[in-house]
Amino acid sequence: MQVRGAVVVVTGAAGGIGAALARRFAAEGAAGLLLADLDAAAVEDLAGELDRGGCRAVGVGSDVSQESDVRTLVDTAEKHLGPIDLFCSNAGVGTAQGVEAPDALWQTCWDVNVMSQVYAARAVVPGMLSRGRGWLLNTASAAGLLTMPGDAPYSVTKHASVAFAEWLAVTYGGRGVGVSVLCPQGVRTRLIEDPGVEAVLGAFGPILEPAEVAEAVVTGLAEERFLILPHPEVARYEQRRAGDRDAWLAGMRDAVESLDRPRSAS
Repeated sequence: MQVRGAVVVVTGAAGGIGAALARRFAAEGAAGLLLADLDAAAVEDLAGELDRGGCRAVGVGSDVSQESDVRTLVDTAEKHLGPIDLFCSNAGVGTAQGVEAPDALWQTCWDVNVMSQVYAARAVVPGMLSRGRGWLLNTASAAGLLTMPGDAPYSVTKHASVAFAEWLAVTYGGRGVGVSVLCPQGVRTRLIEDPGVEAVLGAFGPILEPAEVAEAVVTGLAEERFLILPHPEVARYEQRRAGDRDAWLAGMRDAVESLDRPRSAS
């Protein structure tokens, strides 16, 4: 999947990984970008910046947890830019809570982290199939392959995101629709502003900048890889998990307890 000359949609594009993807896709020569986010003003500003830089870009306020909003942004992209070649379902939310998280918060995670990707596939796959080409990039997380200590709703829904991407790849991969799933570990975005979250992620690997993740995405898409891992160590962790689940769980418990000890002693 080459970004040059492609019409691309990026959700969650007002900041973090989404904004970095938008900037990198523009630099790669995308034919057009539809940028969507709850923060309409921020995403419109970014679209204006990229448009002035020579890449056709449109920014729209959108709540991707609502299927009607997803269909509207797809219609907008096709009206102003043309058929969509690459749809990046990047919007996501975390909670920093466990089983005690209220039902409404669990539902929000499900709607944003999973159902928005379902809605995107419903909206764009038929057209991609009719054209015999297209690509879906779904942002999940290393938590979707492993887990995220301290955030049960995030871990569970990111696993579902990976599972859905796998299903899409199995179902449509032989019919011209490619699928990639992005599974970074720690990235310097709003999701890690909580010091506890940053400490947990930092214990398992480096905290990357969003631009570094965008670089990994462009490379992964060009190589048409299903699993895009900006943190290569995640592949080793996943192999250990699959090879001996009990040993992996024990190691994770030890790691979490080691993080808790300094805080409890202070």
